[in-house]
Amino acid sequence: MTARTGAEINAALCARASVSTPLIIRVDGTITHANTTRATGSCDTTATEIQFKGVSNVSLIGVANRGVLDQIGIHLRNTSNIIIQNLHIKNVKKSGSPTSNGGDAIGMESTVNNVWVDHNTLEASGGETDGYDSLLDMKAGVTNVTVSYNHYRNSSRAGLIGSSDSDDANTNITFHHNWYENIEQRTPLLRHGLAHSYNNYWSNVSNSDMIHGINSRMGGRILVEGNYFKNSNNPLIASDDSPEPGCWQTRANTLDSISYDRSVGDGALVVPVIVNGQFDSTCTVTVPYSYTLDSSANIPSIVSGNAGVGKIAP
Repeated sequence: MTARTGAEINAALCARASVSTPLIIRVDGTITHANTTRATGSCDTTATEIQFKGVSNVSLIGVANRGVLDQIGIHLRNTSNIIIQNLHIKNVKKSGSPTSNGGDAIGMESTVNNVWVDHNTLEASGGETDGYDSLLDMKAGVTNVTVSYNHYRNSSRAGLIGSSDSDDANTNITFHHNWYENIEQRTPLLRHGLAHSYNNYWSNVSNSDMIHGINSRMGGRILVEGNYFKNSNNPLIASDDSPEPGCWQTRANTLDSISYDRSVGDGALVVPVIVNGQFDSTCTVTVPYSYTLDSSANIPSIVSGNAGVGKIAP
């Protein structure tokens, strides 16, 4: 079915025969607080966000470049087998007015499994002091998520995996072919668990615009390969914001004008050594699937040409 309002999305979720009946919702219009109302039925919806709670087998897909969520976020909770694709989600705030989803463009928590977040544009217009939080957060039991060909832009925080040092139930998270443009930090912030970051592109106007990139803490393990880091400050680090570091295995990345203003004992628990233009590895990381790795030299053109909304066939 096609939805042009948030009320129509909620009504579609509630009209299914059961919470597991497969459903594809195509978004052709701008979803706002003004056109979103709560519905009742085989669902649990709200008027302040698009919520997938206690449901499964749902795809929310934008039509061309017309699927927009303006100041209203997407919340996944106790759900599985979800696709979020080809949507432009912007300016979701946790303070000021209106507020939605704790300030996250997309938030996942509490037993979420098998999710694909693909070809979306996720953006804010500032950081926490401006009322925004993150673009994509995962916490309290999020597993088996692929985040691909998304354009993150103009936000302080891209996202985290694990919301506290004790949040250790999130794992098997893959990021590939995403574009982090003018993002200050958390690309991602990883606590515990297993993650894979490959063929992603970081681009900032200058290094001073970035606090850190990939931040692995509390025993988190991440495979970092085939990425292109441009004008990136502290692109890979284990910061001292947690008492224990995580670790990483790296290979075949391109480091283009990177810098470090943190060191061990001064803002960091571990900082990678750069050897022959590459980060050193601090552990061995194995992922449970096969994949094809593009050359990091080609990532700026591949990702900038294909990541974000409006880049796939309607």
